[in-house]
Amino acid sequence: MTITLIFLISRKVLIVCIESQIKRHQIQSGAKGLPNIKNIIAVGSGKGGVGKSTVSVNVARALSQEGASVGLLDADIYGPSIPTMLGIHERPTSPDGKTMTPLKSGDLQTMSIGFLTEQDTPMIWRGPIVTNTLKQLLSETNWGELDYLIIDLPPGTGDTQLTLAQNIPVSGAIIVTTPQNVALADARKAIRMFEKVNIHTLGIVENMSYFICPHCNQNSHIFQSKGGNTLAQDYMVNFLGEIPLNEQICESMDKGKLLQNIHNHNQQAFLFEHYQKIARKASALLSQQPNDFTAKMPTVEIKSLH
Repeated sequence: MTITLIFLISRKVLIVCIESQIKRHQIQSGAKGLPNIKNIIAVGSGKGGVGKSTVSVNVARALSQEGASVGLLDADIYGPSIPTMLGIHERPTSPDGKTMTPLKSGDLQTMSIGFLTEQDTPMIWRGPIVTNTLKQLLSETNWGELDYLIIDLPPGTGDTQLTLAQNIPVSGAIIVTTPQNVALADARKAIRMFEKVNIHTLGIVENMSYFICPHCNQNSHIFQSKGGNTLAQDYMVNFLGEIPLNEQICESMDKGKLLQNIHNHNQQAFLFEHYQKIARKASALLSQQPNDFTAKMPTVEIKSLH
């Protein structure tokens, strides 16, 4: 990953290239890392409707724009929303009839059950089928060499979520909540679920933290203030940041027109900056975790000489 910085000093242009290497980091015990995916980050929540998928999409895009190779897997089998948010309505192709080529949004590789089914088709599946489907989406997709794979988990902390967390080699988890007490109560359960399967929680994201009035430009805390921050303190995990409740975020996700950060002075750039800060903080915290070598460990086979 290379970051290029350009400075203008005394009418002379100074170009500085900073190269960084993204390494594999520790996964839960009993799991084995995937050879072409360095780090899997699971984005979860204790309940639906808190903006987990919106956070997943924009954090993945932010990491990609930082220069990392990033994939996004929509694991919400019952309610896949990534196709709508990315504005992708085509079906993936298969080079061999067994595996699928991920679809792309810019440099972002992505896969979702929503690419394979009709939009109004309900997924009336039991837990084991859901788990097996997710495993197939993960293992039978021809991901390129990825620094990060962001997995948008189904909401909740039931058997399906627990099974997925136990079977996928995860380097870290991000918990998304809103400031409401009903959301915070379920976010606590999500933290405990990841603890039980020995997955490190990178931090808490508080979505819909406040509303910015378009007339007076004042912040209004519609729900309550600092709920996510307090939750992070109570469970001694990191607080990754706040995201405001804003109609441009809602509109961009509904229409598949992603937030832009081309012009630093506009509101969309201001909104996307929240996700950039969260992505940078999460990746920095992940870099402090011990390295993982399970994907590179050779298979040892002992045969009898007789």
